[in-house]
Amino acid sequence: MEEEIIKLLEEKGPLTGHEISNNLGADELSLWRTCKSSKSLALQTVGTRYLRLDRRVEGYARISPSILREFLTYSVVGFSHDPFPLSQRAATIDAHVREVSRVKSELIYNIISSLANRFEIEIPIKDHVCFILAGDIVYNMAHDVPRPERSTGKLVRGSDLDLVVIAGDQFNKRLIKRLDEAIYKEKYRLLITPHIREEIDYVVKDLERVRKQIRFDSYRHMVACKILREGTLLYGSEEIFHQVKRLLMAHGIVQKLSVMENRAKTFRKMAEEVLLRKDPNGIRDGNLNLFYPTEEAEEFE
Repeated sequence: MEEEIIKLLEEKGPLTGHEISNNLGADELSLWRTCKSSKSLALQTVGTRYLRLDRRVEGYARISPSILREFLTYSVVGFSHDPFPLSQRAATIDAHVREVSRVKSELIYNIISSLANRFEIEIPIKDHVCFILAGDIVYNMAHDVPRPERSTGKLVRGSDLDLVVIAGDQFNKRLIKRLDEAIYKEKYRLLITPHIREEIDYVVKDLERVRKQIRFDSYRHMVACKILREGTLLYGSEEIFHQVKRLLMAHGIVQKLSVMENRAKTFRKMAEEVLLRKDPNGIRDGNLNLFYPTEEAEEFE
């Protein structure tokens, strides 16, 4: 396999893991192992690694992107003896990832600001609701690799648009329901519009629910807190946004998540060593979860 990869790179220059996989049609795990262990080949990875939670992992903490996603989308393979073309291609990939993140961020902002303006006369959105953007986008790590949306199976354009909507204590429960329904209509519109095909993953909740989640006493609560910690203000009330951030700090959630992230970095290093050294058949019998991605879907169900 190493000879095939070398021949391909000689012909086409540095390639992403996804491009190599498409050209050779080989098993992705075998490709990754070959590229990582070869003395002739070098990998350069762009972007940021960050905390993700996974029920399948002891302690729940792992690093995102997954080893597979990092290899396919965010890594470039070239020759170890010729680093300049590799660095050039990596810079191009990095610029593309940042542009995808920017475009997705602008899209969700335009959708939410337009929706809020339609409701502003009867629902004081800007004063009593905050919209928090989370997920790949806030790390400038959004991708546009087509993938099936969970509920419909329709292909969407890569990373979803993770949105947490929090209503203040004075916001009417009936209005929360209406706001939820309005966002759901936008979610459906984006999914079925052929030239957009983006997925909004969202949850609408009030501060009372946030106060319960910061107990950090269940997996679901941990996921919710992790998402709130990484989130940035997209639209709406700055006061509610900062109130949520203060709650996370006051209850030690930020520190707890930092400990989990450090643990996840250690776990990632161990996982890569296992995948590189263990017999491939043994990996397929029980360690493939170390290689493949997971989804933090529970907060948005």
